[in-house]
Amino acid sequence: MSNPQQLRYSKEHEWLSEPVDGVATIGITAHAADALGDVVFVQLPDAGDTVSAGDTCGELESTKSVSDLYSPVSGEVTEVNQDVVDDPALVNSAPFEGGWLFKVRLDPSGAPDDLLSADEYTAFATGN
Repeated sequence: MSNPQQLRYSKEHEWLSEPVDGVATIGITAHAADALGDVVFVQLPDAGDTVSAGDTCGELESTKSVSDLYSPVSGEVTEVNQDVVDDPALVNSAPFEGGWLFKVRLDPSGAPDDLLSADEYTAFATGN
């Protein structure tokens, strides 16, 4: 699965949509979902929580392991994808569509400068 060009990516394997009215959507990449294996449980921040770029804000549990979820940006969580909470397998089957995790109203400082383009992330994730 290729990485959508319109998204930005973190080195912790999260993706970030272009903000709409200051709110961006966050999920994990297909590469991360594949590495995790079958996701069976997600713990996400609650709506109203404040997240900070680079800090852990939840967990993803798979049949293989438990992995921390990091926020690629700072801001206030405005929405959590209840569909993923109810059916964690969406993270594996549709990581860039129905498997998104949460939405954040970005701090005025915006997204960090170290987010990668799709091509940069692909090179990073594949070691090329």
